[in-house]
Amino acid sequence: MRKVIIAGLVGAVILIAITGIFVIKKGTRDKKIENLLKEAQINFLKNDLLKAKEFYKEAILNLENAEKLKEIQKKLEEINIKILFSPMLDECSIKYVVKSNDALVKIAKKFNTTVNLIKRANNLKSDVIRPGQELKVNTCKFSLVVDKSQNLLFLKRKGELIKTYLVSTGKNNSTPTGKFKIVNKLINPTWFKTGAVIPADSPENILGSRWMGLDIKGYGIHGTNKPDKLGRQITMGCIRMNNKDVEELFDIIPLGIEVTIVD
Repeated sequence: MRKVIIAGLVGAVILIAITGIFVIKKGTRDKKIENLLKEAQINFLKNDLLKAKEFYKEAILNLENAEKLKEIQKKLEEINIKILFSPMLDECSIKYVVKSNDALVKIAKKFNTTVNLIKRANNLKSDVIRPGQELKVNTCKFSLVVDKSQNLLFLKRKGELIKTYLVSTGKNNSTPTGKFKIVNKLINPTWFKTGAVIPADSPENILGSRWMGLDIKGYGIHGTNKPDKLGRQITMGCIRMNNKDVEELFDIIPLGIEVTIVD
């Protein structure tokens, strides 16, 4: 009986010790996260977005709370887009010096990017450029992943998640799965509905303000005239986005990028 009591006491002491260590570690981790988020916010307000990004990324690695993780990921994605659309150089961009006979189309083709991304990153109001002018140019490859179960589209660059977009996908599981490529891009697309042609400015045009076609006939990523229906599986198979989001994505991604669609 005495041995049993002693064994029980030893077990209790060990349990208390382990619990204490866990509490200390959790408290230390929570303090670390708090400091990381504080530094991230300070640098964000100073417009040192690259530093803010690193602090947020490290905080995410230490976070376990799902809601807090979602909140910080959203802030990180906001910073990603701000950096992308600013002259700020990062590991996926270079400073390009414009040469004689250069044009934005030529530069975009050389680095497999888009004219609109170059313009937005350098605050250009027109396509006119001059020799000797310095431009920020993206050099890393973008890709898209569409998750049908979550109705989310993930924009990635060199494997890193840049931004998450809410989308709608096909009803009755009609959006195809697999790996595809973007093969055409249209501004204010006409909708060729069965038996009718619906112009871009018609309120009946379901394609919204942009179209990015996949290399599987009839399927693509497009805008919408019903933004309140996003987040559902209700389309005829295409991937539907908010017009503001699809216009942003349209400016970022060039032709030929890979689109992976999963269940």
